[in-house]
Order: sequence, then structure tokens, then C-alpha cells
Amino acid sequence: MQAHELLRQLRIPELADVKQYIRSLPTNTLLGMGAFAAFTTYWYATRPKALKPPCDLHMQSVEIEGGEFARRSALVDSDKHMTHVYSDAMTMYEVFRRGVRVSNNGPCLGSRKPNEPYSWLSYLEVAERAEFLGSALLHRGHSQTNEQFIGIFAQNRPEWTIAELACYTYSLVSVPLYDTLGTEAIGYIIEKAAVSAVVCDVPDKVRLILDCVADKGHTVKTIILMEGLDADLVARGQECGIEILSLKGMEDIGKANHRKPVPPKPEDLAVICFTSGTTGNPKGAMLTHGNIVANCSAFIKITEGLLHPSPEDVLISFLPLAHMFERVVEGVILCHGARIGFFQGDIRLLMDDLKTLQPTVFPVVPRLLNRMFDKIFGQANTPLKRWVLEFASKRKEAEMRSGIVRKDSLWDKLIFKKVQASLGGRVRLMITGAAPVSPTVLTFLRAALGCQFYEGYGQTECTAGCTMSMPGDWTAGHVGAPLPCNYVKLVDVTEMNYFAANGEGEVCVKGPNVFLGYLKDPEKTVEAIDKDGWVHTGDIGKWLPNGTLKIVDRKKHIFKLAQGEYIAPEKIENIYIRSDPVAQAFVHGDSLQACLVAIIIPDPDFLPAWAKKKGLEGSYEELCNSQDLKNAILEDILKLGKNAGLKSFEQVKDIALHPEMFSIQNGLLTPTLKAKRADLRNYFREQIDELYSKIKM
Repeated sequence: MQAHELLRQLRIPELADVKQYIRSLPTNTLLGMGAFAAFTTYWYATRPKALKPPCDLHMQSVEIEGGEFARRSALVDSDKHMTHVYSDAMTMYEVFRRGVRVSNNGPCLGSRKPNEPYSWLSYLEVAERAEFLGSALLHRGHSQTNEQFIGIFAQNRPEWTIAELACYTYSLVSVPLYDTLGTEAIGYIIEKAAVSAVVCDVPDKVRLILDCVADKGHTVKTIILMEGLDADLVARGQECGIEILSLKGMEDIGKANHRKPVPPKPEDLAVICFTSGTTGNPKGAMLTHGNIVANCSAFIKITEGLLHPSPEDVLISFLPLAHMFERVVEGVILCHGARIGFFQGDIRLLMDDLKTLQPTVFPVVPRLLNRMFDKIFGQANTPLKRWVLEFASKRKEAEMRSGIVRKDSLWDKLIFKKVQASLGGRVRLMITGAAPVSPTVLTFLRAALGCQFYEGYGQTECTAGCTMSMPGDWTAGHVGAPLPCNYVKLVDVTEMNYFAANGEGEVCVKGPNVFLGYLKDPEKTVEAIDKDGWVHTGDIGKWLPNGTLKIVDRKKHIFKLAQGEYIAPEKIENIYIRSDPVAQAFVHGDSLQACLVAIIIPDPDFLPAWAKKKGLEGSYEELCNSQDLKNAILEDILKLGKNAGLKSFEQVKDIALHPEMFSIQNGLLTPTLKAKRADLRNYFREQIDELYSKIKM
């Protein structure tokens, strides 16, 4: 049978017939078909392959044998904790020396002045300056066994890292200080840690140190100032028995009296990181070199198949170096010989720094993500623009769910190119931590920015992180699986009806990233670490079916605001109820928000007379509905809070008045008359949401 006869019987058109049919089509149809074919070909040609996850994303953690429901990362083959990645990087000193080697003495630390490009110190220049400063400290009597603790009180800048490397090089211990601690807390830390030398960036910080130690016995002998040294400051220091020297002068002393490095061991102390001390004095978490290296190594292990850090990478450093989150990220960068570019010190200029530096690694906190999200949607100021933005993000989200992360799709070119360019255009990895982030915000920005974007969870007591989301799992609403360097288990909290057998309970962490304890505070150490070595976080977690952890509550009524500041609401409430017209107060903070709000129950006995003095009259219910009265009470409680020493972030931004008292009968108080905070939160959800909707940060 001939071919054309076979085609005819099978009703398959011959090539000539197809050509004839195509010629008969209108020109517009042909152009449309051509465009569709071209677009389809382009889409298939440019669509990258899906990233291969490092493990089965349906089971990201594994229960360990006989471990009381404890779980480990699915990335490790046994129940043995991961302590390091590279055998030549077991301490933070060795981490830096490895960076010197693999970078081939490339650029290390960069800074800039306004409207200028970044200038860079090479790895060997940084190493040399660290040795000079460290040698000067040894020359002045500091050593691993004598006056070991060195304070660092500065904004992020190259000299901060040089000062810390000086400590690492000679087995000294850094003690970071930061502004929000307040004068009293800084004085307490200096005394508690017997800090004998402090490295400061500007004269104002020196003056604050001098204020802290004035008129009392203190251990400070030396203050080293990075810039702005003058004779008056030196004279004031002498009055306090403190010698104030310039950083350049100290480096000159060290150059003239150079000492061989005294490298630390993994078990040696590296840093005393003091927590903010919301419920009392700050607590100094003792962290070893091994703790920090284990945390850095776990991050490297999780991302090793996809990230491949190299000397070509660039980190923007703007999150406070006084906290461990930023320091762990910088450890990962230095270990691979990459660069760290510091912001100018003014958060308002961060976007300019990003455009100039063009970083590839960008650690962030939820507050910044919220601002980015609000700005993007704020520019979509018409229903059509908003629809297009949401449509484009949904298309990118669909790609993400199939494992594709990129910034060169059609939607990137048409919609998201501008926002990506605002971060410098080269970001390939972002990580958020320090506080929870809204799933809506995280999912949208993952799509819009087109880079690997991880969420981590942890606390200073486990160095920085204990869980992190897995490459390829771009879902939101959880904090990932345990890091390869630690186990995570949930323990019963019976008073809150959380039980480990149900996959719920207090989050506890064990591994080489867990701290040694609190400096000179055995009682608080025993409260934090149990006899089996588990650190108790105070957070309530829940295991999800895929082996990831979701944080659902707080055991103690302490929480973080979006910027990472801890809040103890009862402390604030006890101050506010001192106000004459206030009978009860419920202070609420949402970790997805940046401020506090409160529900205030006015005292029916005192309110009428107090309101009358303000020129306001009416029934109790009428007064509770009065905007003027609400403003008057808000003013009064804020004044009380200020007089009591509350920090600005501890003060409420707005309140709602409610006429019914919290009671056992309405289910808002326990039989012992304690506030049932979860029930109060649910009961007043509508009022709380309304208060936040009216606040513009």
C-alpha cells in the first residue's frame, strides 16, 4: 500500500495538505501562532531545572532511638551530632585563617563613606591588624588566664570584626555591648564579667562607659577608641582611673611588641553574649569556639549542594554584631574567603549601600521584610496594579512549589526586576531569624526576590539557630527541621495541655551548639539546662507531618516583637495599673508586629471623678466609649511607664477601653486570679486587630 493511501485511510493529512491549510490562514492568526510557538520555545529553553532537595521533603527530621520523641536532621546518617565541616576550621580563629587561604588574600572587610564606593581591607591586612591589636592587649597584661574579657561597644564596621579577631587570635574572650541595654545594664555587665578593656567606636560610647563606672569600683583599665579621641576625653578617663587610647595607637604598640598568636581550642570560651534582660539583669551566655563552629557548619551542611559559597560572595552587614545571628552568618562568609561589606551605620541609607555593594548574601529580620512588603504593595496603588502583582507572585509561587528558584522569568523581567535591583540585583541567598515572620510576607518575597530564602529559629543559648528551613521546601508557617548539629525534643507542659506524645510541648535543644551556661550565675544555668544537657527554650512547638517544627505558643509569658526585642507583659501591666482610673490591663504583643497595644479596664469607682477633672462626664459605659477619655488614660499610663524606666519599645502605642472586668466567671482569670493570656488574646482579637490596623509605624 502506498504511503499517501495509508495516510488517507488513517485520516492523517499529508505534508502538502498541512502546508496548504497553513497558507489559507489569515496573517493575524499566523502571527499569533508564531508568537505562541516562540514564547513556548523560549519558556522551555530558559526554564531552569528544579533544585534537588538534600533530603525527602516529606520527612525532614527523624526520631532518634530511645530519645523521648527527640528528633534529628534527616541530613545526617546517624544520631551523632555534627561538630564541623572542615578539619582545618575547628575554632573561629581557624575559620578566619581558612578564609585567608581560600581567598588567596582577596578582599575581606569593606566600608564606605557617603556617595563613595566601598574600600576594602584584604584578608592579610585584617589578620595583621588583628595581631597588632591582640599583641597590644597582651602587652598590657591581658591573657587567657588574666583579664581575659574584652568589651566591644560599636556599630557594625570593619574594626568590630578586627577587634573580635584580635580576641580569637590570642584566646581572649569578647563581650559585646549594645545601646539598647541602657546605662544600668552596661554597668552591670562590666562588673559581672570583670571587663578590663573596652573597644568603642565613637566618643559618646566612651562617655557612656565612664558614666557607668563613675563613683564606683570598677574593673575597666583601658578604653580603646576607633575615632574622635581628644584631650578632654582622655582627661576625664584619667579622673576615673581609665587610660583612653586610640585604636591606631594600640595597633602601633602591638606592632612594636608583636607576639605570636595563641590559638584557642574548640572547648575554649569565645564570647560572652549577654541577653537583653527583660525580666531582670542581663544574663551572660558563655559560648565556646566549638559552639559557634558547630552552628556555622550546620548551615553550610544544609545549603552545601545548592549554595556553594566562594570568595565571589558578598555579605551586607547591618544586623547588630552584638547578637549571635549576624556573627554566625559572618563566620560562614569568612570561612569561605568571601567579603563582608558594612553599611554606613544609618539604616535610612541601607538601600543605597545595597545598590553600591550588590551583595549576594542578605540576612534580614521580619521588621525589614514587613517594610519591603508594605512598600511594594503601597506602590501598587490601583486595583489593576495590585491584581497584576498578585497574579505574577502566584505564578512565581507555582514555580517555587515545583522546585524552581530564579530571577529571570517573564514575571521577573516585567514585574519584579525593580525590587530585585533595589537590593543590588545579585542576592542569591537570604535568611531571616530573630523573630517570627508572617507566612504571607515570606511567601510573597520569596517569589518576588527569586533567591534561596530560608527561615531559622533559635536563641543565644544554642548559639543562634537550632532549626532551619530546608532547600526546596519553600512553604511558610514553620521554622524548618533540626539543624544537623543538634537534636530537638518537645516536653510536656501539662498546665497548658501540651503533651510530647501528641507532638506538642516545650522546645528543648541538645548538641554541640548549646552554651556552657550563664556567667557566674549557676541558679539561672540550672533553670535553663537540665541534668541531661537539654536547654529549655520556653517556646511551645508542634511537629508537623513532614518533620518540621512550628512554634505555636510561649511557656512563659515573654515574647518577641517583630524587631526581636523581648517583652515581659506582666511587668508593664503592673506599672499601668498604678494609674488611678485603671483597674486591669492586658498588654498584648504580636511577634508579627513592631509595637504593643493594650486592653484597659477602667476602674468604675475612680473613673467618674478622675474624668471630671479632665472635663469629661457621662455614665461609666459612655466614658468607656469616649475617645477623649481614652487619650487621657493613654497619656497617663505612658507617663507612668516612662517614670518607671520602661524602654520605648515596652510602651504601648494604643489602647482600647473595655467596660467589663476580667473575672473567673467570664473565663479570663484563673481560680488564683491570674490572667489567662491565651483566652484574653482570643476574647479581644477583634479589638486588637482594629488597634493594629490604625497604627502606622
